Amino acid sequence: MAVGRFAPSPTGDLHLGNLRTALVAWLFARSAGSGFMVRMEDLDRVQASADHERSQLADLAALGLDWDGEVVRQSERFDRYEAAIAQLDAAGLTYPCSCTRREIREASAAPHGDPSPEGAYPGTCRDLTAAERAEQAASGRPLALRLRGPGTTVTVRDDLIGEVTALVDDVVLRRNDGVPAYNLAVVVDDAAQGVEQVVRADDLASSAPRQRHLAELLGLPPVAYAHVPLVLGPGGHRLAKRDGAVTLADQLARGRTPEAVVGILAQSLGLVADATPCRPADLVTRFDPTRIRPTPWTWSDTP
Repeated sequence: MAVGRFAPSPTGDLHLGNLRTALVAWLFARSAGSGFMVRMEDLDRVQASADHERSQLADLAALGLDWDGEVVRQSERFDRYEAAIAQLDAAGLTYPCSCTRREIREASAAPHGDPSPEGAYPGTCRDLTAAERAEQAASGRPLALRLRGPGTTVTVRDDLIGEVTALVDDVVLRRNDGVPAYNLAVVVDDAAQGVEQVVRADDLASSAPRQRHLAELLGLPPVAYAHVPLVLGPGGHRLAKRDGAVTLADQLARGRTPEAVVGILAQSLGLVADATPCRPADLVTRFDPTRIRPTPWTWSDTP
């Protein structure tokens, strides 16, 4: 049995793509007779809010997606992240970095024959001399903390999309505003909560190798991954509010019931033949992940 979870960022209303992923995560867990937890990834201090959290939890409940135990919030777990950073630091696997995003983009785009993918950290601050470190510290620029990555690719097996291979570069562990970074926090939290399976949208698939590597360094158990194909807007881009009635509230205002929305999502995944209204509980005994369509679903905003 794989303990599952849904971990949204409370920075706005959940759209149909988010709810679709939540449905799959819930079905994976419940069809295995397993636990299902909700965690709020609220490290974004500017956009995250209690109002958004309440709205998201209300939407999950309205669709019939229940969870076990209390909702966990990353903003309340900084001590765990700092303990993990201290462990990596003690092993000599961290270093400070003063690079801005613009500098990283410009360096990675420069013609230098490096086979690293676009956007990968080019290692600018990795091997500074003692004098350069002192100059960096005295500059007054805010410093992020990076992992000394292996600079090689790591492959993980995904239960929906097959093998995922990506470069594990020098990922950020703590941002230059002092906030722990996503890749570290999610690894620490999944281990602490006993999560065995991570189900999320496939735009995050490339982060799985980094997270697997971090878990190994920290001596944490590996998780299984299942990345769900994205929901796209009519223009072929990732679904967003500009695409019309994309939230549960929008759909209810259009006259649809929560059961009708679940039926639409289930059909879009290939789990049912037609969009007959249903509840998630109706799908548990017949859930078959091999039926999930491997391609993105394009949402059409029709009443």
